[in-house]
Amino acid sequence: MIRIAYTIGLSTIQDLGRDHNYRHGVSIGGAMDRLALEMGNALLGNDRSAAAIEVTLFPIKFEILANVNIAVTGADCSIELDGQQINPNWAFHAVKGQTLSLSKLNSGSFAYVHLAGGIDVPEVLGSRSTYLRCAFGGLEGRMLRNGDILHTVQQPAPMPPIARGGFGAIAPELGLTKPERASSVAADTATILRYLPAAEHDNFDDASLDSLVSAPWQITPQSSRAGYRLAGPNLSMIEKLEMRSHGIVPGVIQVPPGGAPIIQTADSQTSGGYPKIGTVIEPDMWRLAQTRIGNPVRFQKTTYEEALVAHREMTGFLDKLRALSKAYRDLLK
Repeated sequence: MIRIAYTIGLSTIQDLGRDHNYRHGVSIGGAMDRLALEMGNALLGNDRSAAAIEVTLFPIKFEILANVNIAVTGADCSIELDGQQINPNWAFHAVKGQTLSLSKLNSGSFAYVHLAGGIDVPEVLGSRSTYLRCAFGGLEGRMLRNGDILHTVQQPAPMPPIARGGFGAIAPELGLTKPERASSVAADTATILRYLPAAEHDNFDDASLDSLVSAPWQITPQSSRAGYRLAGPNLSMIEKLEMRSHGIVPGVIQVPPGGAPIIQTADSQTSGGYPKIGTVIEPDMWRLAQTRIGNPVRFQKTTYEEALVAHREMTGFLDKLRALSKAYRDLLK
């Protein structure tokens, strides 16, 4: 059990979302960085979709109200427990009366604070994730506020306290194969996003298809959990298409009439009528989530077979983390 001692706002409770309600017009939602959420749950032995706190603005402080094992994953930020520095992607034990603080964001955008067992809020449509647009899920369908108290799901066999010093995981940017840099410029620090061509890909002119993969795109401030709007060359179609609204999912790259692409993210709408030039593959969506507003991204065309290889690598990364974490927890018994 913990209390929000200080928050600027925008932080919410998230899990892996509502995959089974898309046909009813309900967004998948859930964590922007699903990999980070699963990593924290793996470290603590939680269910893979256990709810955690998605920290969006820093600093944020928590008062520990009961002894509990905690993990913090995602963005590289300064993590302190009563002033003692904690590594990112780390699991540790906190005792009643201590203060946990996250501040000084070094890189990335979203951090996740996990409690053993997961955060206990009511399930809505099979998920505990907060959907701010429709004000349901999470804690009363809203962002977290100062003074909020969060409880944990009761476990049939609670994990023993993590030993002093804790244990952690390698950062995914080090543990997973980095996509090849799309630019030959040595100083290019853009996040590379692999994509598969979408339904209207071939309806765009050659100049636009070339610009998609050759130009650096900047994430604009007009971005949110629903979609990341990009600034760069305007993309044009060979001829205008009249399209009915159709289903879209997180990762889809839509191109509105103005020509500036939008990448659908966690709270993506379920349908839309803009042409789709591509879809960012799932194994790279965490890279997009952790790219900060104002920073550049580049697109790299990939194949279905290559996307499957990347997905298997990410799955293997999590499987290995779960196995190593379980081995550690078994030693504590």
